[in-house]
This record gives sequence, C-alpha cells and structure tokens, in this order.
Amino acid sequence: MYSLNKEISHIIRLWAVCLSLYFDHGFAGKMKIVEEPNTFGLNNPFLAQGNRLQPKVNPSSVSGPEHLHHLAGKCFSLTESTYKYEFCPFHNITQHELSFRWNAYSGILGIWQEWEIKNNTFSGMWMRDGDACGTRNRETKVILVCSNSSKLAQVSEPSTCMYSLTFETPLVCHPHSLLVYPTLNEKLQKEWDDAEQALYEGLITEQGYNNLLRDIFEDAGFLKSHKMEVNLPDKPVNSEKHDSLKKCEEDSKKQKEEIARLHALLSQHNIPYDSQPTDDKKGTQSVVTRDQHLRGDTGLLDLQ
Repeated sequence: MYSLNKEISHIIRLWAVCLSLYFDHGFAGKMKIVEEPNTFGLNNPFLAQGNRLQPKVNPSSVSGPEHLHHLAGKCFSLTESTYKYEFCPFHNITQHELSFRWNAYSGILGIWQEWEIKNNTFSGMWMRDGDACGTRNRETKVILVCSNSSKLAQVSEPSTCMYSLTFETPLVCHPHSLLVYPTLNEKLQKEWDDAEQALYEGLITEQGYNNLLRDIFEDAGFLKSHKMEVNLPDKPVNSEKHDSLKKCEEDSKKQKEEIARLHALLSQHNIPYDSQPTDDKKGTQSVVTRDQHLRGDTGLLDLQ
C-alpha cells in the first residue's frame, strides 16, 4: 500500500510539471505583447515628461525690470501632495501628477504672456494659453514676494482652471524694484509725463489716460498688444483720375486755341477787346495770399 501511494504521488507531481510547461509554452504565443512603453505618470523611466507637453503658443519676449531678466532660462519646482509644479520665469508653468496611473495628468498651466501693472508697479506675471480645461484654457497669475532666496513657495487654484502661484525672490525686496516708470526709455517716459499733464489740466478723462498708459506699456513690451495689424493691398493706380487730368489738359488747350482764334477774328474786323492782364495777375496774387492762411487764422486780407 505504501508503494502504491508513493507511486500515485509521483504521478501527480509529474502531471503538475507537465501542466506548468504546457501553460508556459502553449499559451505564450497568444498573450498580448505591449510594443510601446506605457505612460505611468511622472515616474515612467521610458518617456521624458516634457515630450508629452504640447504648448499652444510661443512665450512672449523677456520684459520688465532688467534685474529680473537673469531668471529667464531657470526653473523652480515645488511638490505639494501628489503633484509637482515647475515654474520657469518668462517661459511656462507645468503640473505633473506623481502617480503610476496609466492616465496620470501632466500638462501646462500657462505660458508667459504679459505683466499685470497697477499703480506704476509690476504687480504680477500672467501665464496664459495653457492646456484646455472645458471651454477655456488654463491660466496662472504669478505673484512676486520678497524673500532671502528664490523659490516657488505656493500654488493654489482659486477657481476652476485658474491658478495662483507665489514666487519668492530677493530680487524684489528693494522698494523700487518693481516700479514701471524707471524701466521705460526717455521717449515713453515723456509720453507718460504728457499724459499726466493732460489729465491734470482736464484735457483727457481718466479712461483716456488709462488708454494712453496701455499704449505706452504695449510699446514697451510689458503688455501683449491687442492692436490688429492690417496689411492693406497696394493702392491701384486710379486710371480715371489720370484720364480726367488728361482730358482737362486737352480742354484747356482747346480753349486757348479758341481764344486765340477769336482774338484774331476780332483784330481782323478792327473790333477792340480788353484782355485785362492786370486783373488776371491781381486775381492770382489774391488766391496765393489766401492759400498762405489755410492752416490758421485767415486774418484780414488786403483785397485792394
């Protein structure tokens, strides 16, 4: 009996080994093979995170206070909960979900566009035209705060698809570090001075003054220009005008010939006539005198 049980146990083990080999090799050809690496969020070692980010527009040019320009080309990161944020001044802001989920989010929260200016101060940086979020695009306002070191301090979402980012840096600690007027060239400073004077004298309204300031800031590159550039086609030569001028010259020539013919006819029949050359000359002088006063006060003209 013992030998029988031992033989049965040996047969069962042999069958188990056969079944294992059958499943390992028999079904190997039917298993689904993933030819491309999956995108397991930020931690996927096979695909660079930046390759999946597709910006809608190019960032605007670097502008604003000159001492902030050296931040261009640098990036600052912050990890909060399961998200990592990256802020690259004058470039963009991105958000990455730290997860191995197959559809972990990674996207752009905004691309550098323009400054926010209030009371002669650069009060914030606007990053717009980020990834789509429903019917709108994600956008972020960056607030600059004084600190001992440059770092991305806080990110929040006050409203859906609208983010607020706090960036701390010693570059804005001086009380005049974010003033707008000193960053303008002499020409734009003069335009601002003239606008201030016009507002003081009541020559323009507050709204008109603000419109002038916006034009100045757009010319300086601080704000994104909303002026539409229209390329007008070359104005075709007005053939009608040329035809009219030609016709006028021909008519004038005919009139002179007719006058000469009449003069000859009158002389032939000894009929006196007065050409009044002096009056013609005087008339011409009067016209010239009037033309000299077209852009100003006509004054008193001597018609004698």
